[in-house]
Amino acid sequence: MPADVFAKKRRNSLLLFLLIGAATAISIIITEFSIAKGVTSVPKAIQWSLSNFYPTKDSLAKLPDILVKLKETLLISVAATTLAGILAFVFAILGSNTTRVNAFFGGFSRGIAVLFRNIDVSIWALVLLFSFGQSSLTGYFALFFGSFGFLTRAFIETIDEVSSSSVEALQTTGASYLTVISQSVIPSTIPQMISWVLFMIETNIRNATLVGLLTGSGIGFTFNLYYKNLSYDIASLVVITIIISILSIELISNYVRRVIL
Repeated sequence: MPADVFAKKRRNSLLLFLLIGAATAISIIITEFSIAKGVTSVPKAIQWSLSNFYPTKDSLAKLPDILVKLKETLLISVAATTLAGILAFVFAILGSNTTRVNAFFGGFSRGIAVLFRNIDVSIWALVLLFSFGQSSLTGYFALFFGSFGFLTRAFIETIDEVSSSSVEALQTTGASYLTVISQSVIPSTIPQMISWVLFMIETNIRNATLVGLLTGSGIGFTFNLYYKNLSYDIASLVVITIIISILSIELISNYVRRVIL
């Protein structure tokens, strides 16, 4: 029996490998992608980057303007994630199997979470462009909607996994719904929820760069402006500031996680 199980797993793995290989080959044929050309272009790309894509002494004069746009991007990311986290907590309470009021609200909250979570922030940005145009508000709402869907789903799973036993214990004593939420759900899940919010802030800072390209705002628009004007030295300075900010936020969030968890 064990030999048959292992043989079946090997066959399934081989079949999966063949399917992936066939899909890759078909994709290469359809797109007319040249593997040889792609490999040989890597050294040329590295050489071009080392020759052109680096900040110069003159480009440092643009650093104050770049930092202003970077500050705008960071604030929008934090604001969108924070508000999304507050609203996601409410929907997670209604959507969790442990704390939902009834099946209707539970299904509605989960459906909203699925809808918003599966639409990428770039799609939200394109849709919102028709309503708000190219502005910081468009980028804010795009990040907000994407964060709301992800955090709602994450919070629902957190509540279901962490606080189910304590909720049942309070419910058996006749505690009210609000008492269960305040005395059980919030204390037992808040560390994990803060961790999810911090993760979402890190993600949104990266997403905000892409959203800025579409919405004409923030650090993404600044990079696009200098890159299209062939000011590669300033564009590289923008990239460096983005990388430093992302690494700094990640270090801060990791420290906070160690403290609260």
